[in-house]
Amino acid sequence: FYERMSVQIQERLLRLNESIQQTAVKANRSLDEIRLVAISKTKPAEAVREAFKAGQLVFGENRVQEAVEKIDVLQDLSDLEWHLVGHLQKNKARFCPGRFQWIHSLDSLELAKRLSRTCLEQNTSLNVLIQLNLSGEDSKSGLEDWEQLRNLSEELMNLEKLELRGLMTMPAPDQDELETRRVFARLREMQERLKSELNAPQIDQLSMGMTSDYAWAILEGATMIRVGSAIFGARQ
Repeated sequence: FYERMSVQIQERLLRLNESIQQTAVKANRSLDEIRLVAISKTKPAEAVREAFKAGQLVFGENRVQEAVEKIDVLQDLSDLEWHLVGHLQKNKARFCPGRFQWIHSLDSLELAKRLSRTCLEQNTSLNVLIQLNLSGEDSKSGLEDWEQLRNLSEELMNLEKLELRGLMTMPAPDQDELETRRVFARLREMQERLKSELNAPQIDQLSMGMTSDYAWAILEGATMIRVGSAIFGARQ
């Protein structure tokens, strides 16, 4: 079973990386500025290990509990970089520093303060992205406008051990290319404005695009794409 899984994951990663490369050329962008985050949620640790063997080092998880179990099992793979891409509940914040290098879903000052506190206790730091809900969906977390973003970003710049690196969004799933790209373009504009108004060159990351729309995201400037099923197959 694992042998078959291994070959499948290898082939899918190869195809995906070729497609990313072609899209980067089309967008007139360097491949170096696009990070593929392999979303391994609901998949076993073995699947992560197989993707690692095929050269993938960056992985994303949605749920803290599930991620912690995998991260602990895979400790022998020292080069892995872990991203939390799902909604982070405040009471789970203490499990993140020391395990994750990136949090994509920061959406409140209270959550940021908890992360900062744990980072200080463990003498470690975290790269964070602020999540924006630009499609106005009730079911999604995230800030909804520029004022909220500006205020939270300024507060974040004063917190120790947290490095504000950019923004993240998820468009509504049923939108066409034009609508989806409009959301991506808006996120990029907000990121560029934030970077210049706060005079913070490190705010240079845009986490946007998944299996169904990563090509559009790359065309609109994504620096991180979050792809799961195109690597690991459909979710159980």
